[in-house]
Amino acid sequence: MASTQKDTVTVDLGGRSVTVPKGGLYDRYRMDPDLDAVARDPRVDSVDFFRRLPKTRIDSPIGPTLTPNFYYSVSTARLTMLAPSRAIRSRLPGELAPLEIVPGLGLVSVMFFRYDVCDIDFYTEAAVGIAVKPARHGGLGFLDLVSALKNDHLDSYVLSLPVSTEIAQVRGHDGYGFPKWVTDLDVDIDHHRTSARVANAAGGVDLSLLAATPKQTARPSGERVGSLTSYTSIDGAWHSTLSQTNVLSAGTTRAPRDLTLHVGQGRMADDLRSLKPIRTVQFDVMTQGQLALHMPVPTSVPSRDK
Repeated sequence: MASTQKDTVTVDLGGRSVTVPKGGLYDRYRMDPDLDAVARDPRVDSVDFFRRLPKTRIDSPIGPTLTPNFYYSVSTARLTMLAPSRAIRSRLPGELAPLEIVPGLGLVSVMFFRYDVCDIDFYTEAAVGIAVKPARHGGLGFLDLVSALKNDHLDSYVLSLPVSTEIAQVRGHDGYGFPKWVTDLDVDIDHHRTSARVANAAGGVDLSLLAATPKQTARPSGERVGSLTSYTSIDGAWHSTLSQTNVLSAGTTRAPRDLTLHVGQGRMADDLRSLKPIRTVQFDVMTQGQLALHMPVPTSVPSRDK
């Protein structure tokens, strides 16, 4: 439901005005939260993970900000698919190479995110991404593949990243270099069902998902912390963005059958079709987790031939 003028305030991000919820976390704290206050939110499991991650004030394309961005209550769903390396390479910059399970066959993903409590307030997000070899890695490396499938550490290049709020779009696009736009985007994840719907520009379906949630395993905070490195080009220079996920409750289904992914018409659908996915090999759902998203840093990416 859209907010009314009375319950939003306007803030400046690098010269761009965006509206945020009045009295929300961003309005009150501007990325410098009172963790004790956040801990009192019944949706937040604990804030211990964040107490060990001090924030740093930096200058960025969106103005002075603090990093990392804290996400205190997160749920996610990820479909991992096989796709021909030739199709994947057609969508990758020449400097990046696909992570292959065998020669000629790589991994792509469709992801959906729900951020119930975070420093920039509630929003939802979706992504079409490609698993890539670490930019400074010379060979394929079996351990790279094992790590990717276990979600302990992933390297990726994102083709689509729609979001549901203005502040998420401006921060993600201007600050991180991600291909973000704002659209209607619903994500609902619980222990029984996972559903998501991304609208296209005409209000129809771009992508949607309906699936049974895999059986969840609860973990103590800090026991399983995965990481994702995403590569983006900002003003012609390569950057890497690190996100760290504190997994609190998650489950996996391999070779999933009890799910429906509808590929409609829109930017995400076009990106997914261009990768020519063959089949879904894994479905991961995290019903409860936390995340720390760091601002991008310059990185050296060697030149490669497509």
